[in-house]
Amino acid sequence: MYTGIYRIADVAVEIQSVYNGIHIYCAEYRWDGPAEITITTSAEDIEYEQERSDLENQLEGKPVGAFSKPYLETLAVYRKLADQLLSRDIFLFHGSAIAVDGRAVLFTAKSGTGKSTHTKLWRETFGDRAMMINDDKPLLKVTEDGALVCGTPWDGKHRISTNCIVPLEAICVLERGEKNEICSITARQALPMLMQQSHRSKEPVAIAQMLQVINKLSSRVRFYRLRCNMEPEAAQVAYNGIFG
Repeated sequence: MYTGIYRIADVAVEIQSVYNGIHIYCAEYRWDGPAEITITTSAEDIEYEQERSDLENQLEGKPVGAFSKPYLETLAVYRKLADQLLSRDIFLFHGSAIAVDGRAVLFTAKSGTGKSTHTKLWRETFGDRAMMINDDKPLLKVTEDGALVCGTPWDGKHRISTNCIVPLEAICVLERGEKNEICSITARQALPMLMQQSHRSKEPVAIAQMLQVINKLSSRVRFYRLRCNMEPEAAQVAYNGIFG
């Protein structure tokens, strides 16, 4: 068994794994202090991730693919970590998170809509003012004063992220459109996408905790709907709508 301690979303996590791959994956988050929580994986956890992936591909009409066991273990670790962090009002959310001048926005949408492409436009538009937090699966931390978005090692196929924690000002639901236009929406209007893009646990207790933390988040950030094309103007329109 391989062991290491990492600080993720300001929580010290000990990972006890079957393979060493997860420790290479999390290397930028290594922590020298004591652990607060422990994640242990097994061969059964890895097999579960393969079965889950096969089922999802079948439902979506995609070919079933065989993944390496070290890669599947990274998924198993994050699933277990996400379950444990819910009690701390921290949850996994699918989206692409970027900050400009220290203020973060998270773009979320159905797969293939263009989240990563849109945040790339922000980086091109705002240059050094922009910092990519996480391009795929950031953690959101809800506090009494607001919400924070946290970089994680689980950052998508392009591995774009920063080990940082930034105040989250808005969540923006992204849709394709011919023109670039943005409008504010209510938390109620955003709720279906929030539920769809949040971590889905198989544990009943974790499901209840997820509903509670999403409810808290709803009163601490602003929500928008952005219809956009993939022209550079889209980034400026979105920025002006959220921060202007």
